[in-house]
Amino acid sequence: MKEAETVKMFRRKFLASSSFLLLGAGALDTFPFPLQTTPKGPDLRENLSPDELIAVNNSAIASDMQNFWGKGYSCAETGLAVALRFLKKPEDLLWVAGGFGGGMGHQDLCGFLTAGIMAIGLYAGTLKTDKKDAKALCGRKVKEYWDYWTSIAPLHCAEIREGRKDFKVCHRLGQLASARLEELLKA
Repeated sequence: MKEAETVKMFRRKFLASSSFLLLGAGALDTFPFPLQTTPKGPDLRENLSPDELIAVNNSAIASDMQNFWGKGYSCAETGLAVALRFLKKPEDLLWVAGGFGGGMGHQDLCGFLTAGIMAIGLYAGTLKTDKKDAKALCGRKVKEYWDYWTSIAPLHCAEIREGRKDFKVCHRLGQLASARLEELLKA
């Protein structure tokens, strides 16, 4: 077995070199641009900001959410119910969202995300255009909705609800998602 090699360094030389290391580490904090960035996670506060409140108050879909949220409907059912009313579709289509609440019952994809995607699909299906164009439009709008969602929240219920006992953050995200969905359905 080979003996471990050691480096001999006099105490004075070690102290001198370590002080340069510490000085260099301190200087990195003042470097003009970050060397490593910590990704900022989504804002999962429970209350709407003043700007968010304006967007929600200007949205018929987000306002209609109050008729379903907290009244026995899951997040997915709430999201789809308000979209069905907006699209003037039969409310019995709400059953399509029945298995999507609570992240499909497994704290997976958020129900407001999946309901929005279902609503965009229903909207695209009503367009008076050929199937290829409708599918292309649907794909673009789903991407916009997905990109918006990932800018405001994680994809999964488990991450959104982590450590929370109530659904206040879900309510906020549902209002924001509903307002954005309305913008996409109007455009």
